[in-house]
Order: sequence, then C-alpha cells, then structure tokens
Amino acid sequence: MSEGTETADVLIVGAGPAGLAAACELRRHGAGRVLVLDREREPGGIPRHCGHHPFGMREMNRVLRGPDYARRLVDRALGEGAEIRAATTVIALHPGGEVEVSDNSGPSRIRASRVLLATGVREKSRAARLIGGSKPGGVLSTGALQGLVHLESVRPFERPVILGSELVAFSALLTCRHAGIRPLAMIEPEAIATARWPVPELARLLGVPIRYRHRIGCIQGRERVEAVEITGPDGTTETLATDGLIVTGDFVPEATLVRSGPLALDPATRGPAIDPWYRCSDPAFFAAGNLLRPVETAGWSWNEGRQA
Repeated sequence: MSEGTETADVLIVGAGPAGLAAACELRRHGAGRVLVLDREREPGGIPRHCGHHPFGMREMNRVLRGPDYARRLVDRALGEGAEIRAATTVIALHPGGEVEVSDNSGPSRIRASRVLLATGVREKSRAARLIGGSKPGGVLSTGALQGLVHLESVRPFERPVILGSELVAFSALLTCRHAGIRPLAMIEPEAIATARWPVPELARLLGVPIRYRHRIGCIQGRERVEAVEITGPDGTTETLATDGLIVTGDFVPEATLVRSGPLALDPATRGPAIDPWYRCSDPAFFAAGNLLRPVETAGWSWNEGRQA
C-alpha cells in the first residue's frame, strides 16, 4: 500500500439500487467502514433519472416515483452508517482490492478488504447499432433524455422517434409524456415487443404506433435531426420527418473497469465472471446487479445487492 492510501473495510463502486442495498446489508451485519462511490453528482443510480412510477413495490411495499425511490435507498444506507461519496470516478482496479479514483481534489487510491462492483449497464449507442447517416444533434439514449428532462428541465425535441420496445423504451415514452413531447412512432425490429404484455399497451393508450419488423437505416439532418429512414419487412424504405431519435435498450454491462483490470470476463454476459457467491476471479472483488447481465429491474438489482 502506498503512503497516503485511504482504507475501507468494504468499498462499493456504484450508488444505484444494488450498491446501496449492499451497503445497508453490510452495515446491518456489522461490517466496519463501508464506503460507496458514484461518478454522478448525486447517488441513486438510474431511478434518480426516472420521474415516473412504479418503483419500490418489492423492497418497500410502495409504488414510488424513481427519484423518491432513489432518495429512500440513499437515506437507508446513510441511516445504517454507510458513507456515500458522489462525483467520484473509479478509473482503475488493481489486484488485492486497491482502486484508483479521481474527484475534484485530483487522483488518489483506496484500498479495501473487499470491493463490490455495482456499476450497472448502459444502452448501446447509435454507432454500436450501425445506424448510418449524418451526425446531427437530437440523437439521445434514454438515460440522456431523462437527465435532460428530469434533472435539467430541458425539452430536447418535440416529435422524436423511439427505437426499441424494451421496458426502458416505455420509460422513455413516459418521460416524453411528462415533458409534453409527443413521439411520432416506436420502431421495433422484431415481430413482437420485447417488454411483456400489458406494457406495450401503453403506447396504444398514448396514441404512439409501434412499427414492428422495421429497422432504422440512417439519420438525416445537418445541425439537428430532420428525418430517419426506416426499412420494412419487405425491404421497402420510408422516410419519417422527425426532430429527434431516442435510442433505447440493447443494454451491455458497464464493464470498462473490468476489461482493463485484473478480473476475468464472462464471455456470455460481457460482465465479470463470478462464482455462486458473487466473487470475481480476484477474491478481493465481488460484483452484483446489472453489471452481471443486461438487464433486470431496480428491484431485482436491489435484492441481488443484498445477497452479495
């Protein structure tokens, strides 16, 4: 350990449902110093960005909006004696439970007896989905949309197209409704929605058609999105005039730290390889939540964080 290295009994990377649930459980069972780090300005994870219901049914027996749910998780962790440090980015993992971090005061190191990775997932970008065309403004992921709407009070477009039909696509739909945005259509490459019934009924109730078996071929526009070109099941193309595109779902684990660090990867999930006790290839490291798979609900991640 280098001189000046900070220490903790357990270090948790990620202050979403899995990380905060783990922090509560560890403190309840007598763990010493439990320190939770998160790169965002405030803890709470993805639910903090989701201004709609339903969160908390499994773990709190209540139906809550995302920000209220996140706030309760944070309050629980703090109430149990965990420490939470926001706006702190972990930039590297080292063998034996040591990590490099960066915050407003500069880079430093933290060593812990155990490190729990709970960094969650991210949506695939437009580039990763091989959507061609120009690169104008107005192409957003669900997370970026919700950050603008719920955290910055910005309405980024008026009549966007939504790509995908996972649960998160309908979360984007609700976010649009909250902001007074009226999506033009939802585009789904498969013959049925990914989200289970009755969730797809939400689109019908809000008057947004789902175009099944269609793909987005390219984006048109200079400064802003002006149109998207879609291809139907018979190969015919159609141009939809729109001022935005929301690229939703198709999640991949947020495993950049794992790929560049000392831990083995699971080729099936593209997250860290773990044993039945959530332990990684280096026994000082554990992993839980959506980092292990794309993608489950906040309640699932909360429960898995408790188990880990």
